[in-house]
Amino acid sequence: DKDMNEEFLFKKLREREELNALRQLKLPDEGLVDFYSNDYLGISRKRLLEEIISSQRNYKYGSTGSRLLSGNYALIEETEELIARFHQAESALIFNSGYDANLGLLSSVPQRGDTILYDYLSHASIRDGIRLSLAQSYSFRHNDLADLEEKLKRTQGSVFIVTESLFSMDGDFCPLQDLVSLAEKFQANLIVDEAHATGVLGEKGEGLVQMLGLEDRVFARVHTFGKALGCHGAVILGSTALRNYLINFARSLVYSTALPEQAIAHIRASYELFPGMNAARKSLSELVDQFRVFASTQKTETGSIPGTRFSRNQAPVQWVMIPGNEEVRKAAAYLQAEGFDLRPILYPTVPKGQERLRLVLHAFNTKGELDLLLNCLKNSL
Repeated sequence: DKDMNEEFLFKKLREREELNALRQLKLPDEGLVDFYSNDYLGISRKRLLEEIISSQRNYKYGSTGSRLLSGNYALIEETEELIARFHQAESALIFNSGYDANLGLLSSVPQRGDTILYDYLSHASIRDGIRLSLAQSYSFRHNDLADLEEKLKRTQGSVFIVTESLFSMDGDFCPLQDLVSLAEKFQANLIVDEAHATGVLGEKGEGLVQMLGLEDRVFARVHTFGKALGCHGAVILGSTALRNYLINFARSLVYSTALPEQAIAHIRASYELFPGMNAARKSLSELVDQFRVFASTQKTETGSIPGTRFSRNQAPVQWVMIPGNEEVRKAAAYLQAEGFDLRPILYPTVPKGQERLRLVLHAFNTKGELDLLLNCLKNSL
């Protein structure tokens, strides 16, 4: 009997159901106001498509193989050079996704006998890349420099510090200047994932590292294209030696079919577009300020749900912490019924007691829409 043979699958799924944490795929409701996607600048909606359609070239839809076999071509190398220049990096290497980039970088560069220290709230792709590495690894408390320094004193081999510039769930920034100083003090290599900062932070959306003028003091940067840039893929920035190393040893690059010309054309078009979107970044910043003003008026423990708290981040990612999978799901369902699309983040994605509504602001959201959402939010609590 097939069901009996797959009982081990059903058992794990039932455990998730009992926690009220079963994940399911859901199609977007086109009638709801988007407060959940990572399309911070709205590029994926229309403008990038127009850039591609206006192009005179017919791009291929398949690359036919990995880049080391038949999948390399002029457009992808030209785009890497363009990206490297924009980010003031010596070289750039494109990967199929941010997950692939972190997996390839962290599984291949640190060696047996080396040490990786990573922020406890680092993304799953960072953690999975570290798991595949032969190096020993330890987390440090989120943005806790004292804890990191204590661990740095006990490291061996080459040392790698891994963090995100803008954290995707909490919406806060890493203390990058201090991390750079600490890395230099202990001769460690700093790796910064700029996934949620790309397109948003800096005068031209170049990310936190460049915004602070630290690009020459960071070992590697990861920029992904599936968020504010509105397309797909990722890039690792670093030295020419790092690029050549990854071409030889990053298994997620070596053994993956390359992105086709059509995908690279989207990436190139986005890089030609988003640096000039200052008005969009200004609108986004104003919405962030609007939410922060609202959050500052809310009590630490608000409404009828104990433990409810509001973020006050300076980034597009905000949250309302509503402990308990059932409670946060109810709040999300109420807001969706009122016309707003935002999603509950459940345990085990976040620690138990830190379940939340993740509220993402976009340049295309209006102040009126945000006002209505915040009023409904107060009613739901």
